Order: sequence, then structure tokens, then C-alpha cells
Amino acid sequence: MVTPPDGHARLSVEKLGALGESPSLTWLRAACQAMLPRIDLPELLLEVHSWTGFLDAYVHLAEVSTRMHDLPRSLVALLIAEACNVGLAPVIKDGDEALTRGRLSHVDQNYVRAETHAAANAILIEAQRSVLIVALWGGGLLASVDGLRFVVPVQTINAAPSPKYFGYKRGITLLNAVNDQVMGIGQMVVPGTPLDSLYILDSLINIDAGPQPEVVTTDQASDSDMVFGIFSMLGYRFAPRFADLGDQRFWRADLPDGTVSTYGPLEAIARNKINRQKICTQWSDMTRVAGSLVTNQVRAYDLLRMFARGGRPTPLGQAFAEYGRIDKTLHLLSILDPIDDTYRRKLNKQLTVQESRHRLARRICHGAGGQIRKAYREGQEDQLAALGLVVNAVALWNSKYLSAAVDQLRAQSVPVEDEDAARLSPLGRAHLNVLGRYSISSSAPAEGLRQLGEMPDLPDGGVDEEGV
Repeated sequence: MVTPPDGHARLSVEKLGALGESPSLTWLRAACQAMLPRIDLPELLLEVHSWTGFLDAYVHLAEVSTRMHDLPRSLVALLIAEACNVGLAPVIKDGDEALTRGRLSHVDQNYVRAETHAAANAILIEAQRSVLIVALWGGGLLASVDGLRFVVPVQTINAAPSPKYFGYKRGITLLNAVNDQVMGIGQMVVPGTPLDSLYILDSLINIDAGPQPEVVTTDQASDSDMVFGIFSMLGYRFAPRFADLGDQRFWRADLPDGTVSTYGPLEAIARNKINRQKICTQWSDMTRVAGSLVTNQVRAYDLLRMFARGGRPTPLGQAFAEYGRIDKTLHLLSILDPIDDTYRRKLNKQLTVQESRHRLARRICHGAGGQIRKAYREGQEDQLAALGLVVNAVALWNSKYLSAAVDQLRAQSVPVEDEDAARLSPLGRAHLNVLGRYSISSSAPAEGLRQLGEMPDLPDGGVDEEGV
């Protein structure tokens, strides 16, 4: 703690040092990577389907049973086309009934939509929880939410400018929630690059499956007191990573009988006092707002306009801010715990998991320069839902094979500590081929040139004497 010239004490917090890697962990990571089978992405999706049946969640729009032969292969082709951002051309195969353009178009129109994406994702999330090694990574009660940004080079109203991320173009942000079991549990697409944390809350309220997270961390988001209050009312501990802890305010609350509380070494920085009367006065309305959010009667982001008039918070907004200051101070104190840094390291680890997941998503979504060319919001959401689903399928496949590799090593009397297995990641991609394969063979005709395509129809004016 330092005291600047203005006389107000200010915290000075040191960065956490890296934990480092033991020789046993380094060896285990290398061994598991060598033991993972090499596989193409379509084969991986079909294998995961054989374990979980997640493709059965894609039911007909009319809710009738299908007699379509080889429907899972058609669905995998569509997921590859969307998630890899390559379109239908690379997955169409004339002569293969499941992969003809007509079949894929029919399946896309009648089976693939937001509801079936979410149902399939729920199956993958639950399947991940049954893998033994996953329990070492977490219980699903910690989640992070961060944005994956995409340039949208086509004209659309569902994109916004951001020179930092999109240059002179416009783009969208995929806000995805990832739990500590390394699975994407919910997501939403928003224009541009919003920093407000209430968008994050919207993505958490309707998760696809798994337990509801208790702690939610994020990076570079709004950390206003009102945001903390709304998260706390819904049962979440909002735990963002602050750019500068020294600039944060610490709040104190005196006892109900008027006794002034003392805060020991933190007395100098606990200068601000919570107004509990404002919370008590508005408590019934605060609970109604929480109920409206849970039942989807209102979006969390829209609350900002409801809680402010002319730039000043309403009495209800002030009550949420006062309530949020309690939870925000508890979060700050947990970060500053001089004896146990587990809380702070846990948050940092989860944000690192999120960044690794984004790198895997970028690797999969390689087509068209990683740009999204859908003009309508529904199309963008469906494509990015397919991407999130495929990343989850890869995480599940990797988890099962990592668990099998650890079991095999232990069966061969190789000591594998749980502490080392807990630091393995199911987001590795060196063994995964997402780029397809090429047929290295000649199909040139024996004589002459290949047959030309059919001539297009002439315009109404015909051809002039110059051939135009």
C-alpha cells in the first residue's frame, strides 16, 4: 500500500508469478500428444456421434420421424461447411446419396436451426461431464465469457465498426460462455465489439446444459457497481480481471446498531460507505427485475436505459449499485488475499482456457479468411452455433482420448499424478486435420481438352458485330 501526495492510500499489487512446469508434467503432455490418434474432422464428428448420438437431436421441422438414409453423414457435411466456413462445394460428392447438393439443401432447410444446435450441444456438454479426467479440471461452477470477433465484409445491419479489430470494415462478436470443464455452454452474437458486461449476463441466462455457473470471470469488461449488483441478484459472483486494482474503490458497511466497523490494515482504503437504506427501500422492485431477467421478459442490456435518465441513475439503479458494491468489494478482497492466491490463479487459468478455445475455433473456421459472409443475423447465429458445436465435439473427443491415455500409462505402471493430469488441455489441435484432403491423381482426357461447360443464355439484344 502506498500513499500518494493527495494523502489517499492506494494499493500496489504485484503480478502473480508463473507456477512453472515440473519435469513430470512436461513429459506427460508430450506423451499424451504422441499417443493421440491422428484424425480428420469429419471422422471425429462421426465418432463422437457413435458415442453420444448428438446428431439425433437434429429433428425435422415438422417433428416427424425421418426415414432418410445416412442422415448423420449429411449433417456432418453441413456442420463442416458452416464451421470451417468453406461452403457446400468442398463437401458435395455427386453419386453419393448423402452428399448430393439436393440432399444437403433439404437437410439444411428442414433439420438445422437454432433449437437443434442447442439440443445437440446439450448432449455434448452432458457427455463431457461423464469423462473421468474432466473432474480434475473443474466441476462446471466456474465460467468465463469472452468475445471472438469476425469481420463481416458484406452489407448487413447486424454488424458495427471497430477500427481496432475490423480496420475499415464492420464486424460482429461471438460472446461465448465456457465452463471450467472446457465446454461452451452458451453463446450469443452481437454487432461490433461491445464491452458491456450485461451482454455477458444475457449469454449466461439461457445456457444449453450443465450446472449454472456460480462464478463468472471475464476480461476487459464493464465493471460498474450496477453490473455487479445485477449479477449478484441472479446468484452469480461476477469476477472480472481488473486492469489496475489500485484504482478500485473498497466499500465498508457499519453494523445495524450504528457501531463503526474497523478494517485493520485496509482501514486506509475503506473510505467509502454503503447506503443500505437505498437497498432496503427498493428491494421488492429489485427482486421483480431479477425475476423478469430469469423468465426472459427483459434483456439485461436493456436495463441500462431503464436505470438511467439523462445520464443519472434512477433510485432503482442506485439501489442495484449499492448492492453491487458489496459483491465487488468481496471480489477485490478475494483477489488480495495475501495467504491464499488460489482464487486469483483460478480466474487467470479460466481466462487462459478461453483464449485456447478461441485459437482452436480460429483453426477450424479457416475458410474465406475467417470472415463471416452471412448478411442476416439468423444466418450468422446458425453458422457460429455450428462452430461452437464442432469445437465442443473436438474438446469431448480429446478429453476421452486423454483420459484413455492416462489410464493406459497408469496400467503400464507409469506414475501419473492427478496434479499433472489436471493441467492437461483438451484443446490441442496438432493431431487434427481440418483442411480436408486432396486427390493426387490425374483426370486429364486422353486427347484434347476437357469438355467445356454449357453456354449461358444470351441477353435479349443478342450479339453485336464486335462479339459483345
